Amino acid sequence: MLEPGDERAGGWLRRTGPVELLRALRVTDGAAERLRGMSAVRLEGYRLRAAAAEPERDLAAVAAVGGRFVCPGDREWPSQLDDLGDARPVGLWVRGRPDLRLWALRSVAVVGARACTPYGAHMAATLGAGLAERGWVVVSGAAFGVDGAAHRGVLAVGGATAAVLACGVDVPYPRGHAELLGRVVRQGLVIAELPPGAHPTRSRFVLRNRVIAALTRGTVVVEAEYRSGSLVTARQAQRLGRFAMGVPGPVTSGLSAGVHELLRGEGVLVTDASEVAELIGDIGDLAPERRGPVLPRDRLDAAAAKVLDALPYHGLAHPRDLARAAGTSTDETLGRLYELHSLGFVEREGDGWRLTRPAPRNGDARRGGP
Repeated sequence: MLEPGDERAGGWLRRTGPVELLRALRVTDGAAERLRGMSAVRLEGYRLRAAAAEPERDLAAVAAVGGRFVCPGDREWPSQLDDLGDARPVGLWVRGRPDLRLWALRSVAVVGARACTPYGAHMAATLGAGLAERGWVVVSGAAFGVDGAAHRGVLAVGGATAAVLACGVDVPYPRGHAELLGRVVRQGLVIAELPPGAHPTRSRFVLRNRVIAALTRGTVVVEAEYRSGSLVTARQAQRLGRFAMGVPGPVTSGLSAGVHELLRGEGVLVTDASEVAELIGDIGDLAPERRGPVLPRDRLDAAAAKVLDALPYHGLAHPRDLARAAGTSTDETLGRLYELHSLGFVEREGDGWRLTRPAPRNGDARRGGP
């Protein structure tokens, strides 16, 4: 009866309760006029919708596809959705066996462009699989592109995923993802704010994003243009106090321009599942330390490294000159030179020392000739 995200109607529902609100909109005894802010034009629109509402029919339709209706106050209701205030869903239609509330407690959204690049699809699938392997429920919108890739990545490793739709849970949209949605129902959850049989509209897609943002601990945007609906999800997550994360892409790609704008603000840059889990997870969910390869020179102590740095690239050097350049005594320098010699860094020629010459490559040896 109510459109998603209708805060005015949500306020009426909060103050009067669902039974009284439906009665006020269906009778003509003046009860509707007691609803604050109700103009005649608006009243007529709500009355038309109320007259067409058939809750029993909707409940029968969702039961026919093995689903259920979950509303505030139910044991399965995710209380984090209450953060939306009067824009909170009236209830959610759910297909799938898992408990919605329990799954939502440890969930993260992965969203992005529909017309994504191969890079975006790869990153979404990799993130989905990696988060699922770490015990996270991956939530997305089942759209083409990044959403579908994230769901498939989770399903490929037998993980947990939930699809939040902008239509009824019995409507396969987009039609090209009918098989994917069937797999999600069998392995996870399909969720919708609209009743069975409802079809999506442009505004419903935008409003669906607030549910994704509120349901999860954080939102990861993989690819998004400046006006992408995925950025709406991330910014809604920020307003609700959730984490907003972005996966960087080429600066020459318009599909990453929106993500980079998010990262210039309050968004957090992430590159893999471990970094996402570290940000939104519990104490101890740490990403591995990032560093380049350890080189033999890295293992030298400070004094030996100074002596090694003092040696010229070409030619010999006397220990006295090296001591002056390294700022150490001659005896200390000699001791470090013998240490460096044992490690293969330097060679001795008479009273002088030089850097060890690199071994000739096979090609160089052949070119030397007899």
